[in-house]
Amino acid sequence: MIAISRAAQSMTSSAIREILKITQRPDVISFAGGLPAPELFPTDEIRTATDRILTDQPAAALQYSTTEGHLPLRRWIAEQDGLAPDQVQITSGSQQGLDLLGRVLIDPDDVVLVESPTYLGALQAFSPYRPRFVELITDDDGIVPEALDDQLRTLSAKLLYTVPTFQNPTGRTLSAERRQALLEVTRRHRVTIIEDGPYNELRFRGERLPTLFELALADTPDPDELNVIKLGTFSKVLAPGLRDAWVQGPRAVIDKLVLAKQAADLHSPTLNQMIITELLDDVLPRQIKIISEAYGRRARVMIDNVAARFPAGVTCTDPDGGMFCWVTLPDAGIDTAEMLAAAVEECVAYVPGQPFFASGEGNNTMRLSYVTSSEAEIETGIAALSRVIAGRLADGPPLR
Repeated sequence: MIAISRAAQSMTSSAIREILKITQRPDVISFAGGLPAPELFPTDEIRTATDRILTDQPAAALQYSTTEGHLPLRRWIAEQDGLAPDQVQITSGSQQGLDLLGRVLIDPDDVVLVESPTYLGALQAFSPYRPRFVELITDDDGIVPEALDDQLRTLSAKLLYTVPTFQNPTGRTLSAERRQALLEVTRRHRVTIIEDGPYNELRFRGERLPTLFELALADTPDPDELNVIKLGTFSKVLAPGLRDAWVQGPRAVIDKLVLAKQAADLHSPTLNQMIITELLDDVLPRQIKIISEAYGRRARVMIDNVAARFPAGVTCTDPDGGMFCWVTLPDAGIDTAEMLAAAVEECVAYVPGQPFFASGEGNNTMRLSYVTSSEAEIETGIAALSRVIAGRLADGPPLR
């Protein structure tokens, strides 16, 4: 029998990917996937850019290229934060960025701090490197810096992974005051922050907040001295199938990422990077506006219907942007993973919350995505889900 490595034995399947397999019935309204709305893809613009590139630069687009990534694209990304291109590494999606960071930064038994709940893809990416995950205390404003400071007085941690803006899975945003406090606490305790920002541009309400990376640069202008590494992606604002994302941070980290990526796939597809570069100045800002407005309308319909229809005692976050809201059911012994089959029978699906917790808790929670359903489908799906929840609650509490 072939012996599987310990790292491979620690790999787990994505709960979301597995759920998507059982929700492919055309009659099921799915709030499960974190998939951007396909009807909003800039298909014509991508086609035009592709034709232009293959007409003008076919050899460059179709040949092997540098591991670091297409220089004009890296230059544009770097300029957004006043960096140099050699402080940016292009990756095949943010998921690859997380995996490469795990490979470069995590040794077995290193303590990695994560939100409670956190993005399950990060748990997946980091787990093969055998860290020890420790959950942080969070509330509706995200990580509580004072609680983190207390934890770090007795705990030696190497990394802190966070999605501070429109978090996956909760939709929460770390407040401005807490962002600065988080930087101060992690600097004092010499903890490196991995800031994941796939949803940063998808704001449909309120004022933009500076990223942790921007705040760190304001305090420490030399990027090579920062304790923050930032991930970004074009998947949520252009098209995920292009698989273009990036990592930016100190050169010492980027240099090692280049070597890790060489071993993984040599380089991300050059044609895709060139397509995105063609869309940066005109199409990208227009797409961000279109997508944010559409998601804002759909989010409002979902939040309002949850408030009107879900049984008393159920809570739901009310995000200012992004793609998700987070539902917590009363602690009445309900397991949302077990309840999913009943929901699918009612032609509605969601993601159970437990896989988002490093601790394995959260059986009474679920993630809902509002971006790929129409407003009418959201109303119908939430009505169906409310019936399922009401049926599972002890004594069948009445609908509001």
